Amino acid sequence: MKDIPVFDTETGVSSLLLKEIPYKQIAYVKVHSVQPGGLEDHLRECISFCRMCGAERVFASGHEGLKEWPLHCDVIPMALALTEFEPVANLFPVTSETVGRWRELYNERMAPVDNAATMTAFDEKDICAGGAYFVHDDGELLGIGWLKGSEVLCIASVKRGAGERVLKTLLTAADSDRATLEVASTNEGAIRLYKKLGFLQCGEARSWYTIFEGGT
Repeated sequence: MKDIPVFDTETGVSSLLLKEIPYKQIAYVKVHSVQPGGLEDHLRECISFCRMCGAERVFASGHEGLKEWPLHCDVIPMALALTEFEPVANLFPVTSETVGRWRELYNERMAPVDNAATMTAFDEKDICAGGAYFVHDDGELLGIGWLKGSEVLCIASVKRGAGERVLKTLLTAADSDRATLEVASTNEGAIRLYKKLGFLQCGEARSWYTIFEGGT
């Protein structure tokens, strides 16, 4: 399902992110501009359209007035000044032959994580373009990761307790002396790991609010 970059109503303009509807029945609304006093009317039209597309939950971001709705989660930017991380496992780049398995593991591990996008077959070209890895230790799969330059796009352990080894090894492939990532505030285990390795919040968090859920 395609996103709608410009959804224009009489009271405002937003982007509708609809990609997750077929997989999680979730839609996201990025509010760009709203006329004074027009937020509720604008959101009502956004919700109506998202529901017609199959969304059972709708989250919104981008307007101060959204603070009146329940907070879904914050997306926190974090950064780490890289010292010399020594690889504690081995990186195996994803190839066209292994990308299906990588994507399967990603979707399995990231399904319960708030604001984590589902990877489809259309994403495999980008995944294979570089920076996506399997992380092994003595032939045992520890997890997967995806690094674009110095930005960690994802990390997921497959073996319980292996997250630190996966991330430390992935960071050795960074092309800068500073690594960045974003993490949902509800992903408490990941936040603990990132803080343990020295990641600090490096900017303002982006808040998503629940504007529709179920029959509400």
